[in-house]
Amino acid sequence: MKPQFINGNSLQLLTNGAAYFLALEQAINTAQHVVFLETYIFADDETGRRMAAALTRAVKRGVTVRVLVDGFGSNKIFDAIHRQLLIDKVQVLIYHPKISPFTLRRNRLRRLHRKLVMIDYRLGFVGGINIIDDMNSSPEDPSIRYDYAVRIEGRLLAMLAKENERLWNRIALLNFKLEWRTRPHSIPEAVPSGKQRAALVVRDNLRHRSDIEDAYLEAINRAQEEIIIVNAYFFPGKHFRRALRRAAGRGVRVILLLQGRTEYVLLHYASHALYGAFLNAGVEIYDYRKSFMHAKVAVIDRRWSTVGSSNIDPFSLLLAREANAIIDDSQFAEELRISLCQHIQDGALKVDQDSWHSQPLWRRIINWSAYGVARLLLGLAGLGGKSY
Repeated sequence: MKPQFINGNSLQLLTNGAAYFLALEQAINTAQHVVFLETYIFADDETGRRMAAALTRAVKRGVTVRVLVDGFGSNKIFDAIHRQLLIDKVQVLIYHPKISPFTLRRNRLRRLHRKLVMIDYRLGFVGGINIIDDMNSSPEDPSIRYDYAVRIEGRLLAMLAKENERLWNRIALLNFKLEWRTRPHSIPEAVPSGKQRAALVVRDNLRHRSDIEDAYLEAINRAQEEIIIVNAYFFPGKHFRRALRRAAGRGVRVILLLQGRTEYVLLHYASHALYGAFLNAGVEIYDYRKSFMHAKVAVIDRRWSTVGSSNIDPFSLLLAREANAIIDDSQFAEELRISLCQHIQDGALKVDQDSWHSQPLWRRIINWSAYGVARLLLGLAGLGGKSY
């Protein structure tokens, strides 16, 4: 399904948790009617407790507060806050709470990975930032996690609210919380705010299985000048890889800013197996080393841009519930592009084609072995390993 762009929006780019959590807390503090918050991770740390306190204050003012978190992403680290929020009359639901670490069945791997917030149907947030401290948890490396979100006012909020309420009502029904379900047609008419054009694109396992990937591919195939993709976990399928190589082949400058630090070992080395073909096609690759990168954004031809939760990997594109804002606006795209270029300059190392192809044999064996294992696991999980 193609993105449904809507005019009449005002969008603000937020870089890293410091800006996002300040804006989110301020928004919750002004809520008068309802707060929806969806997140993959809600951690019991300073940031988590700060956001939980803001939600509790809202309830005490008479605001209905609904929090939906993922059962895997927030497993155990949310327990204490969960209990306190329920005591404070916050409505809390867990998406797929039963988790087995010993199965590859798809229904166990389908997670709530999107990060959506909607407040009073007048203000919302979409992005990749979880409710967790902004700093890397390692005391030996206290660097700031690199990520983005976007603050939204305007007509796009109607789409965001529908997504919030549709999923909330389904999970409430499954948990026999009928009294927590929202009323049909409770979403008020969206009020225009600003002149920016944007769409909300989601991925689920029903009608929107490939909407986010399709939106990327459409923009890549139309690109004429420049593609900048910044992605924390980058392991695209064949169609996506071919689209990027074809774009480079027709003279488009293609830039990939990817995770330079090892976080998930198998995915890290499997993605490295793809570098050679990209470099041979003329794609520029930069490894971000300054801190751990969690960003999932792109800018194409200085006008089309996206900010959201979806990585370009099998988990996001084939399994998880994701949400990205896609913005058709040159001003927003230029602001994001300047930020991306600054991070490339200050925090990344360019992957040299000659050096990459002359790396030791043992390193290439590790990369391709990881790639083979990743494809095998995808096949075992019934996710079409051949497409990778």
